[in-house]
Amino acid sequence: MYIGKQSHIQRRAIILLVVLLLLAVAPPTEAQEVAIGTATATVLSAVTVTATAALAFGNVYQGVTASIANNNASAAIFTISGQANAGVTLYFQLPEYLTLTTGGDRMNISFSATDASIDTTGANNPATMAGTKGWQDTDPRGLPSTATIGSAGTSVYLGGKVYPSAFQQAGSYSADIILTVSYNGT
Repeated sequence: MYIGKQSHIQRRAIILLVVLLLLAVAPPTEAQEVAIGTATATVLSAVTVTATAALAFGNVYQGVTASIANNNASAAIFTISGQANAGVTLYFQLPEYLTLTTGGDRMNISFSATDASIDTTGANNPATMAGTKGWQDTDPRGLPSTATIGSAGTSVYLGGKVYPSAFQQAGSYSADIILTVSYNGT
């Protein structure tokens, strides 16, 4: 019996020794504070662009070039809307020729370094373009990357020139003019 009690006492001593060792090894508890922050973001309305009016040369004659200025009522009009005062990047994909709608013939078209204007008043009227509210007579192949959307939107006007040959086949010709607009984060 004595051996069993001693064994029980030894077990208690070992347990006590283990507990004391664990307490000696445990790091001291220090005062702590915790702060919780937040992350926020506001998604702005999507930028949209609409081809409002075609670049309309009307009737042209064989062998006679025809021009439309960017401030002419027949100029192409593109309307941009989105977050006011947000920076946008503009990029034109311009055709090299118009194609006869029934096929078989093409007519050259060109765009000069002064064939585009950007109106940040959103007026959608190339004849009333205000020079202080955008860019007048700029190159459509190198539009400014710092354009902004005006509070009423932004309009882009485009002129150009067609070159019907002396033997141009009669009929209606057309081509796609593509304006790509995206927010640029400015």
